Amino acid sequence: MKNFMGKDGFQWFVGVVEDRNDPKTLGRVRVRCLGYHTEDMVKLPTKDLPWAHPMNPITSATVSGLGQTPLGVVEGTWVVGFFTDGPTAQQPIIMGTLPGVPSNLPTQVKADGKGVFNGKGFQDYLYGAYPKYTETDVNRLAVNEKIESEGFSEESNPHSTLTQRRATRDLAIGTAIIDGVVDGVAPFPGDLDNDIKGQWNQPEIPYAAEYPHNHVYESESGHIREIDDTRNNERIHERHMSGTGYEIHPNGSKVTRIKKDNYTIVTNDEYCHIQGIARQTVDEGLRIRVNAKGEIGNNYNIEVGNNSNVNVEVNGGNINLTTLSSGQQAAGQTSSGDININAARNLNMQVGGDMNVNVIGKAIENVAKTKDEFVVGNNTKTGKRIDLN
Repeated sequence: MKNFMGKDGFQWFVGVVEDRNDPKTLGRVRVRCLGYHTEDMVKLPTKDLPWAHPMNPITSATVSGLGQTPLGVVEGTWVVGFFTDGPTAQQPIIMGTLPGVPSNLPTQVKADGKGVFNGKGFQDYLYGAYPKYTETDVNRLAVNEKIESEGFSEESNPHSTLTQRRATRDLAIGTAIIDGVVDGVAPFPGDLDNDIKGQWNQPEIPYAAEYPHNHVYESESGHIREIDDTRNNERIHERHMSGTGYEIHPNGSKVTRIKKDNYTIVTNDEYCHIQGIARQTVDEGLRIRVNAKGEIGNNYNIEVGNNSNVNVEVNGGNINLTTLSSGQQAAGQTSSGDININAARNLNMQVGGDMNVNVIGKAIENVAKTKDEFVVGNNTKTGKRIDLN
C-alpha cells in the first residue's frame, strides 16, 4: 500500500477554532494552527483557513443521522489533531479539545464595522464571545472552588444557575387541612395531616460537588447536564436555560421544576402507585374531565380503605352537585341523572341557615324505627290532602 495515512508519521497540530459555519453542515470548523498559520489576519484571513473534520468516538455511528452530531466546539476553542495529507497541511482532522486558563479575552469586530480589532487570529474575533472569563475552562459546577474561612469552607465562585436555583426555592407551600368539621356531626379519627402541619418546603439544593467527580455539560445558551459522582453526594441534574429542569438528590428524591406550562400526553392507560401520602397544592383552579368520549362504563371511581374518611371543605364558597340526564343508559340501568347516597350507619347533617328541598315528583320517606321531629318555631304542613295514621 502506498500513501496511506500515517505511513510517514502523523503531522500533528494545535490550533484555535475561528469559524464553525460549515456550508456542507458536516460539523467542520476552520482552525488556525500554531506553527502552520500566521496570526496576521490580513495576510491569512479566516475564510482562507482549511476546513477541519471532527473525529467522533467509536460509540457514535455518525451515519444517516445516527449517533451524536459532531457539533460542540465554538469559536475560541483550542483543539488538537493531525493532517491526513501530511506536510501539505490542507486536510486537518480534529481529535479533541484542550482546556486551559485564558490570559485575556477576545476582541470583536462588530457587524457595523466599528469596534476594536488588533488584526490577530487565534481568537473568536467574529463574535468575541469565547472565552468568557480568565479562569479555568472547566465548568464552575465541576470545579466548585472553595475558600477556607474560620474553620469552614464556602464556594468562592458559584455558577450563576446554582445561585438562581437556591434563590427560587418554593417555601411554606400550603396543603389541605380540614379544620371546619364539627365534632358529633361528622366525626373523624385522628389528625388528618399530623406529619407536616399544613405546609411543606421544596428541599434544599444538594449541590456539594468535588473536583474531579462532577461530569458537567453546558451548552452555549445555558442548558446544563450534571452527573455528579462526588462520594456521598451523588446527583443527576438537568436544566433548561429557562430554569425548567429536574434534580435527583443523593437520597434518591427527585425535584422537578417547570417554569411555564406542563403537558403530559398518554396515548393508552396510565398507572401511578404512591406508597406514601400524596399532597397536591393548586394556587388557582383545578378541572378534571372524565369520559370525554361519552362512552358508557367509563366511570370516575374513588375508593377509600378502612378507617379513613373523605373530607371536603370549602372556605367561603359552595359545594354544588349536578347530574344531567343524557338519555343514554347502560344495560340494567333504570335511570340516568340520579344522585344516590348510601350510608352504612348514620347520616348526619347540620345546616347553619335555611334548608330548602324542592321535589318535582314524589317524595317517599321510610323509617324502620321511631322518628322524632323537634321544631322550636312553627311547624306548617300544607297539602291538598294530609293523611295521618
